[in-house]
Amino acid sequence: MPLVVSRVAGWLLRGGVAVLLLLRRPRPIHSSGAVFDGWMTPRRAAVPSGIGWIDDPPDGDVEVVARVSRAVGLPACPPDVYGIGIRWEHDGARTDLQLASTGLGFPGRHLLVPRLSPSRATLCSVLPYRTARGPILLCARSMPVRKLPSGTAALRRSVDEEPWMLRLSFATPRGRWHPFADVRLDRSRPDDDPNLRFNIDTNPLPGASPYRWVQALRRPSYRLAQRG
Repeated sequence: MPLVVSRVAGWLLRGGVAVLLLLRRPRPIHSSGAVFDGWMTPRRAAVPSGIGWIDDPPDGDVEVVARVSRAVGLPACPPDVYGIGIRWEHDGARTDLQLASTGLGFPGRHLLVPRLSPSRATLCSVLPYRTARGPILLCARSMPVRKLPSGTAALRRSVDEEPWMLRLSFATPRGRWHPFADVRLDRSRPDDDPNLRFNIDTNPLPGASPYRWVQALRRPSYRLAQRG
């Protein structure tokens, strides 16, 4: 995408977020969510991704915290765009992932898709990371697929009763998905955490960075939403 187009679109998105902030604070979107603790087990991928953390994964399990939310915050019955943020530490620094419900193939993996629940959702980065091997997308999918409730409180109870397993994968914009880690969420926190804010620009995946056009598209609204 041309940089000038990204900048114009970025400021238009910021205007939309500003309107939402008049109605909903401190989070204009994904205003309420369920927070979980768990573990991630890195696995060596079948092909290189160009992302250092994926291609040279750490040994052993990594502790994670995750927040699952609905973008618009509609009641539990109608479909909504689901989002998940996952955080862990690597060499003493935070690493954040932010994924949203999309399609699985091309071009669906670049489009936000409302879902009734996160059960069968593909949760994707939507916009690519810049890597040594070119643009790369990341996604998370339930493995095995299980029926999960859509409401926040019910989702907490379901995960407390049976851990939620997610498989993290990477792909080129049109390529096949390659698994690189498994995430096990098994303990819910009783309340949402207003101070838990994910930021993939300041806490990037080691070995990956955003494209300038992606920053221009995302950063104006992102900064405003983060300030709340």
